[in-house]
Amino acid sequence: MTRTCLKGGRVYDPANGIDGDVRDVWMKDGQIIAAPNDPSDRAEIVVDVSGMIVMPGGVDMHCHIAGPKVNTARKMLPEQRRRTAPMARTNLLRSGTLGTVPSTFATGYLYAGLGYTTAFDAAVPPIAARHAHDELQDTPILDKGFYVMMGNNHLLMEQLAAGQTELLDAAVSWLLNATGGYAVKLVNPGGVEIWKNGGDGFCGLDDLVAPHGITPRQILREVAMSVDRLRVPHSVHVHCNQLGMPGNWTTTLETMNSFESARAHLTHIQFHSYGGSVSDQSTFCSQVPALADFVNRHQNLTVDVGQVMFGETTSMTGDGPLGHYLHKVTGRKWFSGDVELEGGCGIVPITYRDKSFVHALQWAIGLEWYLLVDDPWRIAMSTDHPNGGSFLAYPEIIALLMDRNRRHEYLQRLPEKLRSCSVLAELDREYSLSEIAVITRAAPARILGLTQKGHLGPGADADITVYSTQPDLEAMFRLPRYVYSKGRQIIDDGEIRAVTEGDTLLVQPPKNDDAKPVIREWFEKNSTVQFENFPVDAHDVGEQSKVVPLSQS
Repeated sequence: MTRTCLKGGRVYDPANGIDGDVRDVWMKDGQIIAAPNDPSDRAEIVVDVSGMIVMPGGVDMHCHIAGPKVNTARKMLPEQRRRTAPMARTNLLRSGTLGTVPSTFATGYLYAGLGYTTAFDAAVPPIAARHAHDELQDTPILDKGFYVMMGNNHLLMEQLAAGQTELLDAAVSWLLNATGGYAVKLVNPGGVEIWKNGGDGFCGLDDLVAPHGITPRQILREVAMSVDRLRVPHSVHVHCNQLGMPGNWTTTLETMNSFESARAHLTHIQFHSYGGSVSDQSTFCSQVPALADFVNRHQNLTVDVGQVMFGETTSMTGDGPLGHYLHKVTGRKWFSGDVELEGGCGIVPITYRDKSFVHALQWAIGLEWYLLVDDPWRIAMSTDHPNGGSFLAYPEIIALLMDRNRRHEYLQRLPEKLRSCSVLAELDREYSLSEIAVITRAAPARILGLTQKGHLGPGADADITVYSTQPDLEAMFRLPRYVYSKGRQIIDDGEIRAVTEGDTLLVQPPKNDDAKPVIREWFEKNSTVQFENFPVDAHDVGEQSKVVPLSQS
């Protein structure tokens, strides 16, 4: 079979200890292969990448690109489509709309154009899994999957209330298998259910979730341990309670403590790191140093940032009460959806302004997280697309992390009060190219348990991004020279040369057949959807699906 060699590039492959070494990268049949021992053995295709930077394909572990809330957001924003020219249809490409929430085709093309080859939607209610799979199949090039919302799921909460650990594990496993999902997501656990019943959705960890008689703390701890017992590759993925509220950092710290020794990933952590008081905006401040210190000392925890970037975007979340709160604060249009027995969502257009002290502080807090977490292997790049900003902002974020002078120039344009509420101006750390490869590729792949992603060792998927070296770091990362997906050249100097389907990645934890009648009985008693009609099937998931092995630890 045909072998391809990328010859003479500066390779950054942190997972294999390669830090800018000049070497060749070989691939065959969609995978990385070892270079032959015989120097005279030449590949059938040789691409000279001398002087260029070679990294694995990018992995976005937290974004919103598929499912009902994403599709609703597209329909909410016709004004963006009117003023933004669509991507034109060609003999190779399908047409696609842009704006803050691009269409499925445009999403795949734009990610590939940045050098990203893998992305995960972060919040899909189980009942909407079929819709999410349809949209993922419609999203080209990317390998992708989604996380299943369970933090306010009645089936799980009833097992928690009854202390039925075995049935809790069975329910978590059944939901992952039934949806074709990849990981377990907890969104404002308990809080969304309290709000749907007329209470305050910005609850603390020890408030009772009626009528189940359990607390958010129990949901966090018990579901995290269930995920570990089931050996799901990715830990429980947590959107903490009280997102966006001044003073929420103490709840975030309690959340971190609640997992005890269980694995947990805290997502868009920037939105959960605020000091101050709800009643007095002037007290709003960063509490990243204390939270980052806790993460640095607890190896069971990982985070992604949810970086805010200035400009127009769209807030979309499985946190219904947050959507309502943003609607009241901004006066912008609002969509809310309460999902039967499972959760809710909220969608609000939003514009982050550099003249706003609050928005500027959110921007600074995100950068503080990158710079204060000591180990880049435990933090991943994200904008919580499109919540904090578009994934298209990643090159700008990379440039800010690699150049402290650039950060200081930004700070000079922002409200002066920011300097007394944030430590960003005091942080001189600059990321290296190897550390950028970690937070955009190697770390998210490792955190997700994707052993074939995020590195360039033999057996890895041949997902590769090649950058032409230039002094303008943002420009360099915005326009890769080449992008390969499973060994096939997708991008050549900014032009899409081929379009592939990409795989849907899912997990299949062990099933408990003895518990199936209990789950069936629960459905027949409580749900308007028949038990046999609830799970997705092979047609829904599509032919391009791949089951990721369970964790061995």
